[in-house]
Amino acid sequence: MIEGEGAGARRRPARWAALAVLFGAAGVAHFHRPAGFDAIVPRSLPGPPRAWTTASGAVELALAAALVLPRTRRAAGGAAAAFLLAVWPANGRMALDAWRDRGRGRAGALRCALTAARLPLQVPLVRAALRVARGASA
Repeated sequence: MIEGEGAGARRRPARWAALAVLFGAAGVAHFHRPAGFDAIVPRSLPGPPRAWTTASGAVELALAAALVLPRTRRAAGGAAAAFLLAVWPANGRMALDAWRDRGRGRAGALRCALTAARLPLQVPLVRAALRVARGASA
C-alpha cells in the first residue's frame, strides 16, 4: 500500500498482511514446537495443556486466513484483537517463568528480556488489529 502521495511516497505492507503473516507463523509454531507453548498454558484452564496449544494454533491459522480474505478481514481484525488480549496472561506467565529460570549467563538473560518485551509489544498489535476491524488497511 502506498503511504502518502506524490513521488516521495514509500511502499509498506498493509496492516492486515503483516498481521496475517504474524498469525500464520505463530500458528505453525504451535504445531511444529508445541512443548514450549504447553509450558505457558495457565494451570487454571481445564484439560491438558496440549489441547489448548493445538486449539490456539488452529485459531491463529484461521485468523491468518481470514485476514487475507477481503470478505472476512474486518471481522478477523476484531477477532485478532480479542485473541491477542486473551493470550496476554500466557505471555505474562512466560515472562515470569523466564525471570525465575533465567539462571546465569547470556542465554538466560536474553530469554528473559525477549519474553518480557513481548508484553508491551502486544499493544501495537492489538491497535493494528483494531484498525483492520475498522476497515483501515494501511
